[in-house]
Amino acid sequence: MSRLGKMPNWQRTFVIYGMMACSVTGILYLLGHQFQIQRATLGTHSILAAHGIAAMLATLALGSVLPFHIKAGYKSKKQWWSGFSQLAFLAALLISGALLYYGPEEIRDGVIDTHWIVGLLFFTIFILHAFSKLRSTKKLH
Repeated sequence: MSRLGKMPNWQRTFVIYGMMACSVTGILYLLGHQFQIQRATLGTHSILAAHGIAAMLATLALGSVLPFHIKAGYKSKKQWWSGFSQLAFLAALLISGALLYYGPEEIRDGVIDTHWIVGLLFFTIFILHAFSKLRSTKKLH
């Protein structure tokens, strides 16, 4: 690692692929189950199971950046809005995901809506945060 807080390539790849897999499978299930687009293909238990497995990997990826990347980002005062909003959204996604499985039936519909709305917000900010380095590199050349 050449810079404080800069993730090694393996970790950056793990985080990007973990979060992208979780987001993409979640979006596929959202399209199939909630919006009835290709429901027979996208709204299946297999897609939901893939999303659950991807969420576990994304959680591991999040855990791998907590000790150093977030601390270094805080100290550098760069990308605070995207970094900390992602952290808040991920906490909301973990809680709402747990409530979808273990929460009371009475709140399920609200939790479903909260989960997918927060998920889409997270995905948008993750893309901006993860690829901002590419944008700034292109501006220099």
